[in-house]
Amino acid sequence: MNPVVSIIMGSTSDLPVMEKAAKLLDEMEIPFEMNALSAHRTPDEVARFATEAEGRGIRVIIAAAGMAAHLPGVIAASTAVPVIGVPIKSSLEGMDALLAIVQMPPGIPVATVGINGALNAAILAVQILALGDEALSAKFHAYKKGLAGKIVAANEELHKVQFKFKTN
Repeated sequence: MNPVVSIIMGSTSDLPVMEKAAKLLDEMEIPFEMNALSAHRTPDEVARFATEAEGRGIRVIIAAAGMAAHLPGVIAASTAVPVIGVPIKSSLEGMDALLAIVQMPPGIPVATVGINGALNAAILAVQILALGDEALSAKFHAYKKGLAGKIVAANEELHKVQFKFKTN
């Protein structure tokens, strides 16, 4: 089994956030790898990873970083594989990471999700992969239908909640 998605984080301290992406990829039965690489502390390894990713069969990269958050952009600069950036809330409520990731120069796009939005990054990766995979597309449609079902069930529970002036 060879990975088609790579989850990269600047530090293993990002793992509690990035586990959400891993769990969805696992649920969707998408082979993935997880590694810690730092744009600042291991720049040679990041460059090697980025330049070799496509040749290894990686089709989507999810890259998480906090603070200066250069990792997603540095990876995107050296690969044609789509990169999804996950800003990590580590300082300045994560706004520094969000702005660092989203403000990429023309020609070097990084799709960016919300702060600590690892689950949305995985969902976006699944959507990208599902474009060329009918079985995955069907599985993803079922996942989306399940999300709607959760809201319907929650609303039914809300109807049972009683307040003196509640009208529904």
